[in-house]
Amino acid sequence: MRQPLPFSLSKDKTFFESLNDWIGDIFYDELPEKGYDLRDEQIFMSFQIEQALKEKSVLFAEAGVGTGKTMAYLLPAIAYARYTGKPALISCADETLIEQLVKKGGDVDRLNDLLDLNLDVRLAKSRDQYLCLQRLEGAKKRSDEDFLYDIEDSLPEFVNKTYSMQNTYPYGERSSYPEVTDEEWQQVNYHPIQNCNACELRNKCGQTIHRNHYRQATDLVICSHDFLMEHIWTKETRKREGQTPLLPEFSQIVLDEGHLLEFSAQRALTYEVQESTLQDVTESVLSDGMREKTLNMIEQTIDLHNDFFRLLRLYTVKSDEDRKAITKDPELVKVGNLLVRHIDLMLEEFVFDGELFTIPEYELRLAEEYFEQYIFSMRLFVEEGDAVTWLEIKDEIETLVIMPRLVTDILDEKLFDGKIPIVFSSATLSIQKDFTYLSDSLGIDEFQSFSVSSPFDYEEVMKIFKHPLEQQQKFARVYDLFSSGDQTLALFTSKVDMENFKKSLPLDHQYTIEFEGDRELSTVVKEFQEGKFQILCSYHLWEGLDLPGEALTKVIIVDLPFPPKDPVFDAKRKFSNNPLEEIDLPFMQLRIQQGIGRLIRTSKDHGEIHLLLNEDELRVEHLWETILPVPAKNF
Repeated sequence: MRQPLPFSLSKDKTFFESLNDWIGDIFYDELPEKGYDLRDEQIFMSFQIEQALKEKSVLFAEAGVGTGKTMAYLLPAIAYARYTGKPALISCADETLIEQLVKKGGDVDRLNDLLDLNLDVRLAKSRDQYLCLQRLEGAKKRSDEDFLYDIEDSLPEFVNKTYSMQNTYPYGERSSYPEVTDEEWQQVNYHPIQNCNACELRNKCGQTIHRNHYRQATDLVICSHDFLMEHIWTKETRKREGQTPLLPEFSQIVLDEGHLLEFSAQRALTYEVQESTLQDVTESVLSDGMREKTLNMIEQTIDLHNDFFRLLRLYTVKSDEDRKAITKDPELVKVGNLLVRHIDLMLEEFVFDGELFTIPEYELRLAEEYFEQYIFSMRLFVEEGDAVTWLEIKDEIETLVIMPRLVTDILDEKLFDGKIPIVFSSATLSIQKDFTYLSDSLGIDEFQSFSVSSPFDYEEVMKIFKHPLEQQQKFARVYDLFSSGDQTLALFTSKVDMENFKKSLPLDHQYTIEFEGDRELSTVVKEFQEGKFQILCSYHLWEGLDLPGEALTKVIIVDLPFPPKDPVFDAKRKFSNNPLEEIDLPFMQLRIQQGIGRLIRTSKDHGEIHLLLNEDELRVEHLWETILPVPAKNF
């Protein structure tokens, strides 16, 4: 149910004039009366956002840690949503940050209670964050692992029994299964090959029920950058196909940790071909009575596909990076073209078998949809053009990834078109108050911006130590730093580096250590905040992680976070006149600021930052020492 505006309108003032007065009353009168500090930076930010709403502009709102950014953007967002009759979309970097935003006692909950707003807040998570009933059934046929039956036992009664739709409710989120590892979850979550429209369990699917739920939101819809980008890319296609877009119409977008939007845009714009998926799909259509010609076509398709991946591995450039470049040898391209032509012919045979009803309708539609996407992806790969391609391990499976082009043109066309106001919010959007790197990477030509500093006295509460080391000595130093007993966050630049460190640990170590990926991440973060273990090792949590007080007193940055030497960044470098200054250094400088920003979250926080630096990293000290909040000392 739509709620009224939190202030009265009159004929004498416009909505925005009334909004301006209300924001002033809240920050200058109501919050101080309830024990909250008056923060000039927070008030300034909220008024700047109000102006951006009025002008429907793009705003880079950079405000240091401790400013109170969330409350600063929530107040104008909620009022504008109620004024326009469309919810505000709050987009976070990932699902972990969503959970932090909406947790009990978090910023949204606290603001709701303080001002008695009766907020309607709903979550719209990425599709891979939901359980797929079809994949759960398939996994149970292949395995008898305990976690599969634990998930099955947790399902609501209406999933396996006949109830009216009035008895259904949202279920099946990743966060509901905290003890399931990421690897296990990837066996049962939504996967793009699933043909949801043809699924007979659609009305009982947790993802479908969640989607119907959040589409009714009136104040706030909170999603991840990944899901927002998927919505943007698929919106027009879904409309043409008679489907509802993934997200409802919204009045504005707030991009919390908005500097990470580019990476989500890249992920959403990619197409994937996995070696094992094709065999899974072809096996699903095999049935008694299928014509021999079709069976032969399927067998030949599998053989060609396997030949293609054999050559793909042969022509993949060896590298420690997650994204590995591919040499487009003529032999590889020839097999790719042959495979595309062969699948076109196989789909024609599927039509005949479908008319004979030898292939079940659901499996046939799933296979046709998969192979049409497969052909589209492979054509992008084999044709000469601007596509960026690489090989990557995804869900423990070798995956060919194709990105048609750099994302700036498409973002300009589909997102930054001036139709709705868009606010970027983060403590790290600029390099020393220069927003060029972010605006160029996203293709934003016109924007407003401001930068306000943190209210904290870093000299009093933070110490930064440099550790000059040989690269091979770093893991041992990380281990030594654990001995202080401090609540410690160890940040790695990649999953590979983190896993290598994990392997280097002595078998008899006495520390309580959690590694990203071993359990559901928001649960791990919550337990770390509660002090249930001492050390958290991560490669993703460089930003947005909020661990105030004694929950975190030491941050170890194992390597300077330069961008990887992978095909995506190589493509960006190719289009740059000065790749070092325009691509590599700004990325590293922003990232290191984000990592350091995990330590001091409130005026009562304190702790140490430890930078582990090899000879090459020390050689460029002049390029990163200026962005540190306090001077670094040798350890």
